[in-house]
Amino acid sequence: MRIAVVGSGCVGLVAAACFAELGHCVVCIDNDHARIAALDAGETPIYEEFLAELLARHRGRGLTFTTSLASAAKDALVIFIAVGTPTSAAGEADLSYVESVSSEIARVIKAPTIIVAKSTVPVGTSAWIERSLLLNGCDRSDFEVVSNPEFLREGSAVSDFLYPDRIVVGVATDRAAKIMREVYQPLIDASYAERAGAVPKPEGALEQPLYIETSPQSAELVKHACNAFLAMKVSFINAVANVCEAVGADIGEVCKGVGSDRRIGSHFLNAGIGYGGSCLPKDVAAFRSAARKLGYKFELLDEVHKINEHQRVRFLRKVHMALWTLRRKRLGVLGLAFKDGTDDVRESPSVQIVQALIAEGCEIAVFDPAAMSNAKRVLGDSVRYVPDAYAAAERADALLILTEWKEFASLDLPRIKKLLKYPIVLDGRNLYSPAEMAKVGLDYHCMGRASVQTSHPIPLYSRISD
Repeated sequence: MRIAVVGSGCVGLVAAACFAELGHCVVCIDNDHARIAALDAGETPIYEEFLAELLARHRGRGLTFTTSLASAAKDALVIFIAVGTPTSAAGEADLSYVESVSSEIARVIKAPTIIVAKSTVPVGTSAWIERSLLLNGCDRSDFEVVSNPEFLREGSAVSDFLYPDRIVVGVATDRAAKIMREVYQPLIDASYAERAGAVPKPEGALEQPLYIETSPQSAELVKHACNAFLAMKVSFINAVANVCEAVGADIGEVCKGVGSDRRIGSHFLNAGIGYGGSCLPKDVAAFRSAARKLGYKFELLDEVHKINEHQRVRFLRKVHMALWTLRRKRLGVLGLAFKDGTDDVRESPSVQIVQALIAEGCEIAVFDPAAMSNAKRVLGDSVRYVPDAYAAAERADALLILTEWKEFASLDLPRIKKLLKYPIVLDGRNLYSPAEMAKVGLDYHCMGRASVQTSHPIPLYSRISD
């Protein structure tokens, strides 16, 4: 099947590469000439496991790149819109890129085409796409609009695409439903996993995904509701962690008890410095805004957002308590990406904490396995970039762990202690147990658990601060 994917960001590029992997003939379109030139030259512009391999396998064969939507769309049976929907100043999803692409598609399609909204969009967007197509000269018989939200986690997007838990398709006609099933058939029947050279099946993946056909409106709501619920779980467990600190409980033990309830599950029950990235913050804001426009005040999501923002403040308070004053303090920071497995620093709690510490006069050395280049575009020369975790710790007054990379959970702790000026570690991701830190002789400050004070005990939290 001939497929066009508009947009070469994380969603668009992963989708294009994966559709080619399924055997479709795919063209990926972007108006960024430099990005398309880089893709044609064999570069992989984003950090995603297996993506480079898929691009190398299909580039120039089942997958091509262009800046011309007109040339790509005229022969495509299905066009996926996977452009950005950033948050506006008012907290709404900015749909101007979606509208622009829709109007351009209307001017170039010549035969009945399925137009698929792959971008994360608020409910009602499919109807607006349809209206835009009609206003820009498309005949009603020339197109059908489908909502097909993505559920890709940065860092495992390729595996998530090829071994999904569910595929949600919002359709209004039998023809569109039939074509969309053909698009995803190798995933629906799990035949892709049996192919030679297939991307390895992740541990715990379903034998076959749940294929869900809904109305376009329901499909649009599924995506926002999913991300809002995940954000709520993160904020909820962080609020519980704050209570744990006040009463001397251990959030790890609490999470084990709560997560063992099959109705709740253990995923996203990890206390820390809050969620970030390009999805959860944006989608929570967009869902709140969409609800307000419909006359409903989604106050639960207001609190989810407020708790998430306050986690950064609480962590900074821990830094103050561990070091007293911060001016001219030398800090080592491990982690700049918003989560492990990605180079994305958008809405990163780590970067926000680093910026706050810089404002307080700290001198900071930073290391991240993947996100240094992207972070430099944000932080510039305000920090020192070092080649590994141990260089970040050298002669630092304290070491801060801000992203949950696996390599940060297996540091040589005695070596870290020798390198540090003072034996202080502040862990915003709870990668270590207080017991193992105490054994090494490191002061250890974490989230929702008792801190370890081996060298200079000071009073810790005795109540929950607002």
